[in-house]
Amino acid sequence: MSISDRLGGLHYKWIVLSVTTIGALMAAIDGNIVMLALPDMMASLHADLVQMTWVIMSYILISTVILLTLGRMADMLGRVRMYNLGFVTFTVGSVLCGISRSATELILFRMVQGAGGAMMVVNSAALLTEVFPPNERGKALGINGITFSAGGVLGPVLGGFILSAASWRWIFFINVPIGILGTAWGYKVLREMSPRVKGERFDALGALAFSLGLLALLAALTLGIEAGWTSAPILGLFALFFAMVLLFVWRERRAANPVLDFSLFRNRVYGFSTLAAMMQSLAMFAVNFLIVFYLQAVRGYSPLRAALLLIPLPIVMAIVAPISGSLADRIGARIPATVGVLIQALALFGFTFLKPDTPYQAIALGLALMGLGGGMFFSPNTSAAMNAAPNNRLGIASAALATLRQTGMVTSLALAMAVAAASLPRDDMMKLFIGTDVAMGSSSMQSFVVGMHGAFVVSLALSLLAALFSVVRGKEDRKARAA
Repeated sequence: MSISDRLGGLHYKWIVLSVTTIGALMAAIDGNIVMLALPDMMASLHADLVQMTWVIMSYILISTVILLTLGRMADMLGRVRMYNLGFVTFTVGSVLCGISRSATELILFRMVQGAGGAMMVVNSAALLTEVFPPNERGKALGINGITFSAGGVLGPVLGGFILSAASWRWIFFINVPIGILGTAWGYKVLREMSPRVKGERFDALGALAFSLGLLALLAALTLGIEAGWTSAPILGLFALFFAMVLLFVWRERRAANPVLDFSLFRNRVYGFSTLAAMMQSLAMFAVNFLIVFYLQAVRGYSPLRAALLLIPLPIVMAIVAPISGSLADRIGARIPATVGVLIQALALFGFTFLKPDTPYQAIALGLALMGLGGGMFFSPNTSAAMNAAPNNRLGIASAALATLRQTGMVTSLALAMAVAAASLPRDDMMKLFIGTDVAMGSSSMQSFVVGMHGAFVVSLALSLLAALFSVVRGKEDRKARAA
């Protein structure tokens, strides 16, 4: 008897969607809760601003540098096996984060979480692409996107209640029951759909060169704020990055079974869809961080109140994501995705006028526009990229897309921090972050708001570049989508 029969005739594609949405929910909740809890974690662990930045960075760094490696391994060893292992690893990492005794331990255990998250991220889109026909993939990815948005609502609200009633450690422990449920469900119902790639060897040298190069770049971008861009260690990291890029390109052009199949980028739709995703992430990821920082440190709001004020963004995104995905199935991704990122650019333009006493209605409008634009962009853009990838390279295609997107995310935060921090002394930044200098009109608060304006201007320019990449991707193969 098939899995679908045992589950009352439920089609297998919807079973797969149910598993991937649990993983998306867990990842979305974790990301939003951690951002909200940074001030409490800083005080409890006697940490500084740089260490708390690395609590966010470490997760993204490790997941970014191993995505391509995991995507290649998933094509070779099985996507379901890799996805289920990701659930286990993420859950174990959450427990370890919850029992951390220092900022150093927390950063290391966030890397464990990041490895588990990467295993899920790299296979989620590939699994959905395997089981949904081309004319339904946008809808499926849109539904999956609702879960990210639901996590965006539930995460801050749940985090606000947890931080009001208990220790920050419970923001990690909350992942455990979700992780256990997802692991059990995945092992019970998922099955491999595509045959494993046989007779190929894993390109260890190429994977090592890519991972070391990307790690060096991201480390330079994040540490340069503190150490100085012209200091010897930072220049050394940039030099290592360029050396590893050269080695990676040289190796991949000669390897029989490369980690990254450059032929994927010969497809105009796939290539520009991935570039648009990277630019959109580079423009938008830091916005949530800046708004959370603004509401708590500048306006002096509690974590719960700040969480509730953020809700317009994920709610609007949850409503729009499946609609835009279905629309893309009918007319293609170029129009909805491009309009979406332009709407986000409009929101960023509005945020450049943010002041310490800006009415909340104006902030809510900006957040709603961010959600509208994000919902219109993400599902169509992801669907276009995955539709353009060959079935036997879905794992590496998904990994390359996720790698570029997450590279944009981590670079976005580093860039925003650098621009904002340039407007005020480090001591003032620390006072703001731990909430000791949030009086309306204080000099440090005024300086930070000015710094935020600069960061939003940079994000605005990057979002326009993302719109350009989205436009020039060209039209997708309508016959393939309708097949």
